[in-house]
Amino acid sequence: MAGISFDVLRTGKKYRLTNYGETHDFVIEQVLSDGDFRVKDLLTLERYRLKDLIKYGKGKDFMLEDIV
Repeated sequence: MAGISFDVLRTGKKYRLTNYGETHDFVIEQVLSDGDFRVKDLLTLERYRLKDLIKYGKGKDFMLEDIV
């Protein structure tokens, strides 16, 4: 596992998550009390929870990084 950890995610910042060959660019909209995040996809503008992207586990290519 490389990149940054979930502890450093901040509201309003943009991030890229790569997992199992899929890449998702999103912005954090809200930090939820259960340790999850409400995010908005930058490509589709869809809103979802960050844990939905990793609910099937973390692949060998898992990486979370800042984007500008």
